[in-house]
Amino acid sequence: MGFEILIKDKKSQARTGILKTAHGKVRTPVFLPIGTRGTVKSVRNDELHDWGAEMLLANTYHLWIQPGDELIGRTGGLHKFMNWDGPIFTDSGGFQIFSLGEKMAKRNGPDNEEPAPFNVRGKDTGIYFQSDLDGKKMELTPEKSVEIQNNLGSDVSVVLDEFTGDLNDFEKVEQTVERTTRWAKRAKERFQKLKTGGQLLNPGQLQLGIVQGANFIDLRKKSAEEISALGFDGYCIGGVAVGGETQDKMLEAVDLSLPYLEEGKFRHLLGIGNPENIVQAVARGCDSFDCVIPTREARHGKAYVSHDNGYQTLNILKPEFRDDFSPLDKNCDCYACRNHTSAYLNHLFKSGEILGIRLLTEHNLRFYLNLMKKIRKTINDGSFEKMVKNYKNRP
Repeated sequence: MGFEILIKDKKSQARTGILKTAHGKVRTPVFLPIGTRGTVKSVRNDELHDWGAEMLLANTYHLWIQPGDELIGRTGGLHKFMNWDGPIFTDSGGFQIFSLGEKMAKRNGPDNEEPAPFNVRGKDTGIYFQSDLDGKKMELTPEKSVEIQNNLGSDVSVVLDEFTGDLNDFEKVEQTVERTTRWAKRAKERFQKLKTGGQLLNPGQLQLGIVQGANFIDLRKKSAEEISALGFDGYCIGGVAVGGETQDKMLEAVDLSLPYLEEGKFRHLLGIGNPENIVQAVARGCDSFDCVIPTREARHGKAYVSHDNGYQTLNILKPEFRDDFSPLDKNCDCYACRNHTSAYLNHLFKSGEILGIRLLTEHNLRFYLNLMKKIRKTINDGSFEKMVKNYKNRP
């Protein structure tokens, strides 16, 4: 198990590679469709295979809450439970707890005397909260996150880190960096104990550390150096897609992190993003990406289509598509673009028909997966520099 760089781009930090896992090889750079609860919403696993998906991302928090990681472990792991024979990447669960907690608190408002349903409390020992399912008091520690992901049997696991809500508060970010390092050490120790004891459900499971630090130069350097020193199988860059950041700020965080991570190890950029961000992050040396954008926005009628040397985002619900009898994207070979008109898609969404969501989900996922194929091809043939300069969202 491990990561191998194949070709390095001569005019950027981009590279193609192979991530070797217990459930197959993954060509990088790669995009991971989000299968939060063990399913990519509205599509089947065989369809994902046919469209070229090589690795899925599942969420540790949600699967822990329902149906429970121990139940999944008894079935032989998430691969068997959801009947997916390809590689699976699992996150730590921490981001979901902190972010859902913040949403609950905002929903209740500062003057509401009732406790927020999530009631999240971060302490040095772990994260304490109330389940959004039944209000039960729960705790997620670095060790517990490792154990849950072990029961899931994922191919790539991630250590628990602390999510920083306010990226502009230096003291808070500094505390987050320090706690993230302490938690990473504990997670590594627990993982190694399971591994050396022959207790890993998936003996080939890889473990990734997370770099935090917002956009503070010293803190990014500190976090990257401390996490790198622990010798993980690869790294995640966190704190770059927590809401409201500009593209420049997101890419700056990447630039501040990568110089301090081993070049030969796998690098995942958490929660990114739109197609332009992915191209720019690949140019900086990132290998994989996950984001809900293509599936979530498909459910709201938003489509990604090719346009000149870039792309456009379209809202199929707009009146202009009611009488548009052309395909959504003439350059796409998805089922919708081969068999239906934009007018028909508009009708499906206006009528609340589930088929519209399925068709647009396939279209967006194939757009993203084909984008990654194009990125790999241009790196391999030496034309990636041109793509970096020209690939933009074109209104």
